[in-house]
Amino acid sequence: MKRLRVHVTSFDRPSRLLMVNQFAINLGFYMLMPYLADHLAHGLGLAAWAVGLVLGVRNLTQQGMFLVGGTLADRYGCKPMILTGCALRSVAFVLLAVADSLSALVAASALTGLAGALFNPAVRAYLAADAGEERRVAAFAAFNVFYQAGILVGPLAGLALLAWDFSAVCTVAALIFGALSVLQARALPARPPAGRGAEPAWRAVAADWRTVAANRPFVLFAAAMSGSYVLAFQVYLALPLQARALFGRHTAVVTGAVFAASALAALAGQLRLTAWAQRTLSGPQAVAYGLMLMGAAFLPLLPRVPGAAAGAGALTVCAVLLAGGGALLYPFEMDTVVRLSGDRLVATYYGAYSTASGIAVSLGNLAVGALFDTGVRWLPWAALAATGLGCAGLVVRLHRAGHLGASAVPVPG
Repeated sequence: MKRLRVHVTSFDRPSRLLMVNQFAINLGFYMLMPYLADHLAHGLGLAAWAVGLVLGVRNLTQQGMFLVGGTLADRYGCKPMILTGCALRSVAFVLLAVADSLSALVAASALTGLAGALFNPAVRAYLAADAGEERRVAAFAAFNVFYQAGILVGPLAGLALLAWDFSAVCTVAALIFGALSVLQARALPARPPAGRGAEPAWRAVAADWRTVAANRPFVLFAAAMSGSYVLAFQVYLALPLQARALFGRHTAVVTGAVFAASALAALAGQLRLTAWAQRTLSGPQAVAYGLMLMGAAFLPLLPRVPGAAAGAGALTVCAVLLAGGGALLYPFEMDTVVRLSGDRLVATYYGAYSTASGIAVSLGNLAVGALFDTGVRWLPWAALAATGLGCAGLVVRLHRAGHLGASAVPVPG
């Protein structure tokens, strides 16, 4: 804790505020979202298809609008998008507390997703600019500690509030986002965007998007990294499915313990891993090693393990290695996106990157589900391990070809 405090206080106030902001964002989000499906199905009595619709609208809206959110941040400033996103999520959570019709629930879900699409690219672009080139990696390492802490504490806080009812969870989450809006409106310095010229907005936006799409090193890097998001998401998909197969009605307890182990591993190892990687590895090497570790995380699940204790141990090892690999690569991954952008249109690049990763997760989850349906027990784990190793190989090839260095950044025309 002392190491983290010293590390965080070495940054300027805006960076520190954004780190605390991200903890509160994840606290408010994860105290509510893990329990939403149960509220919809059992609290409101919605059919399974309606529950899927409400949850799917949030994911589709957020992933589909990331690029728009990043573009708006570059055109109008990061601070307005951060404030708007937090305020919108506060409204959305109030609506979730009182809504009892499908149309209102879908609207609240869409607002929740739109809010995330507005503030996520803006927060990362603001942090990258405030930290500067020399300290970007260190800033994103600290940022990820706060990010993971919110994921760890949020579900526990939500579980405690459920002792009252789901409306209490929604209300507290809404108050958190409302407080964030007020705090950042008062304390976060405005960073006006660079001049955009006199051309019509739609034409400028189209030109920006063409610039991103034409940046071949960025597109190749985003494609190579897409597998990391598929692998990280398996904490929510493949590992719970395996826990269900092993533990039946005790699945929730085992899944919660595995989830906690994953978050704690990221919290405990992030700063040490980043410091070690900065001393010994280049950025692309750190990313490649992180991907290899994430792929190797699924190897303990390949053999058939005898007994519940061994099964729980294999799941925990998988979750911890996944978290460790993600913690190793994340700061360098975020830094690489900025470098490949040429320090221009950074929020737009982050938005495009998040949209690409969201599409990859959707397609990857379909593939993982299909592999489970084959009934071949080892096949999903082998495919996931191969995905990590394959993506690591792609990053190494891009690095050796010179696509991930400063010289690869295209000069704006």
